[in-house]
Amino acid sequence: MPVPLYQAKAEFFRMLGHPVRIRVLELLQDGPMPVRDLLAEIEIEPAALSQQLAVLRRSGIVTSAREGSTVVYELAGGDVAELMRAARRILTEMLAGQNALLAELREAEVPSA
Repeated sequence: MPVPLYQAKAEFFRMLGHPVRIRVLELLQDGPMPVRDLLAEIEIEPAALSQQLAVLRRSGIVTSAREGSTVVYELAGGDVAELMRAARRILTEMLAGQNALLAELREAEVPSA
């Protein structure tokens, strides 16, 4: 029996649900990167990065290619970069709304003279 679309989407978002994986995807938006550059940017243990890259690779969201002794990762398609941009826009709107609410709350705290 096929997996319902909503369940597949939930599994997809669960796969994305790790800060290191999100950071990798953000970094790869600018183009392919060797593992050593990802390590320098993310500053985690190589084994931890390797584990997270393996999750992304198995999901098909990134691809890897060996260039000599270097492994280079890149996004499997442009839709992932668009998803990261959309997430940034959504978060920006959410935070703007929270800031507006915070400003209203602060105004309400000021005693009227």
